Amino acid sequence: MGVSITIASGKGGVGKTMLTANLGVALSQLGKKVTILDADIEMANLGLHFGMESMKVTLHDVLAGEFDISQAVYKGPEGIKVIPAGVYPKKQREIYPKTLDEVLDGVLEQTDILIIDSPPVLGKNVVDALSAGHYLLLVTTPEISSMSDAIKTKIVAGKLGCRTLGTVLNRVYHDNSGLNLQDVEKVLETNIISVIPEDPNVGVCAKFGSPVISKNPDSPAAVAIKKLATVLVGVQ
Repeated sequence: MGVSITIASGKGGVGKTMLTANLGVALSQLGKKVTILDADIEMANLGLHFGMESMKVTLHDVLAGEFDISQAVYKGPEGIKVIPAGVYPKKQREIYPKTLDEVLDGVLEQTDILIIDSPPVLGKNVVDALSAGHYLLLVTTPEISSMSDAIKTKIVAGKLGCRTLGTVLNRVYHDNSGLNLQDVEKVLETNIISVIPEDPNVGVCAKFGSPVISKNPDSPAAVAIKKLATVLVGVQ
């Protein structure tokens, strides 16, 4: 049985989905069987990072009870498996007959690590994504508003029994020389386990539907994400 890690932020625009896609590839490069799931069923865009924006069966269809989860699993780069949500869903439902927890049991039996890309804003769908995760990996930028929303997400995760692994400080500019990581850790009340620099290569690679860790593995962001993967590879 594999472990599930929910990557969440509480705020959009912090690079959560980028991290999800690239971290999955990095863990696969370390020999782990990795499955990545897009739990942002309202504003899905994980598939864009893999060129999977128009797949026939998605998580939407599985939650609607029309297909089995196994039919929504696709081969991604470097050995990963991807379960996309519909970027252009044929139908929108406020209430699905199946829950995320119900459809993921079989997935965990087939993978070492399931990475769940959570919706950005706290709400029912985020709660579902946190409930489905054994662990939480927080993503935030050095801005106060971003960190404030991350704290709220961490609190909700704790109430749901989702253990926080730590925080990834993303999109850090070189001119943030005065950034005191210890102060940030005190604010968030959790350890910062990775600092990922702002990197223009990320956006360039995303336009081509390819993770930066595959297309430009020596770029600053890719190097930082590979280091993060080595920290997480022993999570059980």
